[in-house]
Amino acid sequence: MDNFYNYFTDDIGRVFQAFVEVISAVFNFLNYLFNFPMRMNIIKEHSATFSTTDWVMLLVANIMIVVICALIIYFVGKLIRKIFFGGISRKEYEKMAVQVRSLQRELMRSNYEKDKILSMKMGDYEVPPEEEEKKEEENGEEIVPVSNRNTIESPCVDPSDSRFFRLTCVDNFYKTEYVEPEYDNNITLEQLCERFRNFAASQLKLYYDIDMMRFFIASMGTSRIIILQGISGTGKTSLPYAFGKFVQKDTTVVSVQPSWRERTELYGYFNEFTKRYAETEFLQAIYECNYFRDPHIVILDEMNIARVEYYFAEMLSILEMPLQEEWKVDIVTAVWDNDPCLIDGGKVQITNNVWIVGTINNDDSTFAVADKVYDRAIPIDLDSRADPFECELTDPVYISTDRLNELFDEAKENYPVSQEVIDKLEQVNTYLIKNFRLAFGNRIMKQINDFVPCFIACGGTEIQAIDFIVAKKVLRKFESLSLGFMKDELTKFSSYLDKVFGKNTMVICKDYIEQLKKNN
Repeated sequence: MDNFYNYFTDDIGRVFQAFVEVISAVFNFLNYLFNFPMRMNIIKEHSATFSTTDWVMLLVANIMIVVICALIIYFVGKLIRKIFFGGISRKEYEKMAVQVRSLQRELMRSNYEKDKILSMKMGDYEVPPEEEEKKEEENGEEIVPVSNRNTIESPCVDPSDSRFFRLTCVDNFYKTEYVEPEYDNNITLEQLCERFRNFAASQLKLYYDIDMMRFFIASMGTSRIIILQGISGTGKTSLPYAFGKFVQKDTTVVSVQPSWRERTELYGYFNEFTKRYAETEFLQAIYECNYFRDPHIVILDEMNIARVEYYFAEMLSILEMPLQEEWKVDIVTAVWDNDPCLIDGGKVQITNNVWIVGTINNDDSTFAVADKVYDRAIPIDLDSRADPFECELTDPVYISTDRLNELFDEAKENYPVSQEVIDKLEQVNTYLIKNFRLAFGNRIMKQINDFVPCFIACGGTEIQAIDFIVAKKVLRKFESLSLGFMKDELTKFSSYLDKVFGKNTMVICKDYIEQLKKNN
């Protein structure tokens, strides 16, 4: 034992000693580097006889130290990135993560099909009656047929055994019955708008202007939240409902109640008395979206009949997260063995194939919608119905969310906002700051840069898109001002828009300004 101790001290002990000395040296380096009072005292001791050249050399020496430290941090960061991300970019890593999740879903479905076939084969085997009676007599207990046992290989969970009855039913359906459709991924955004309009007219007898279809589809490429507002009976709920029929993935309609005050109205809650989770339509919709790649719309019908910022605040924050994998909503604090398959750590993933459309009636029975809701959404006004028109019978389509998002990305690359329009928006921004103390925020500029290309790809023009987005996102902020004493300023601003963009081009903006003048 003494011999090993001597070896350990001479060999391994020196290794640990060298390691400690390295750590100590790094610590001493950092301690000295950032001990500015001590370093200043040293400079004072030596600088009494410094010449100009000496001061220059002092400055150069300290700059070199800063550069060396920056290079060390840079290379250490690259090393850490290479260790954890394999030397690939964040964008490529996220793309690979999406592909891995897709393969995992396919593997899970394949395993479920295999287990289902195995269970069916086991169920086909019947024990002869005499053998069954013999075993029953020998063991003194009832023999349960193999086909009736809840085996480990069984691909499904009995919903009555789970605290999430509805979500477990969703799991069972996609494990055993769901077949992914063949998607029509050759369609363009312009064709999508045309076919959507003709489908709604020919199949559902719902009539919309083509610009309304372009506004709606372009809004899907801009934000996950869309607000449809206007008087009753103009088709606010019918529009997203028709889109669900058009893409053959029925829209989920959630009727908001006046009593809604908190998040549990959307996501449900665990009932401690019954030991069951009170599931909601909204929760089921966002959970089910994890199983398919079709675009899916969830309607919050009459969303402002209760205060939106009370029950919807968490969703607003989640959808602001920069990374899509961070879009997760907390459901339960602890996971049980028979909980639904896709509840991960008590959370449900919000996928990028879900859009939330809220319908709003502006009358005395509803609440005003807070600015933070409007800022994150794209509002569309439906104040009148389009005239009926004749068209050929149009079939629905199957389009994957991956293809739809790809079309949006291609539009943003091919039709960026022109520099001329950006300069004009800067002029308008300066005018608004000077005369109304309002300004474009970074979020609004991002939405403009996303909406305009998508609208152009849908068959519209750049000036139409600018007219719409400025009216809905910028001029809407005028409603918070005391406009009763500012009618002359509004008239001047209307003339200023003609001067900047051309006469009679900003039609929606000018109509909105006239409406503000009449209502105040």
